[in-house]
Amino acid sequence: MSPASLLQRIFKPLASRKVRVALTTIITAFAAQYGLGVSEEMVLTMVSVGVALILGIAHEDAGRAGGREGSQ
Repeated sequence: MSPASLLQRIFKPLASRKVRVALTTIITAFAAQYGLGVSEEMVLTMVSVGVALILGIAHEDAGRAGGREGSQ
C-alpha cells in the first residue's frame, strides 16, 4: 500500500460532517474538562449541542435518502 493511499484511507472519514462534529465535540469536552476550567454544566451543554448536531445531520441524511426512493 502506497503512502498516499494510506493517508487517503486515514483521512477519508473526515469528509463526513458527523465525524467532524463528533471529533470537535470530544476535543472540546476534553479541553474544557482538563484545561479551560469551565463548569460541568458548560461541558454538558457543549456535548449536548454536538449530539444534537449529529442527530440533525443524520435526520437530514435520512430525509434525502427517503426522498430519492419515493421519487423513483
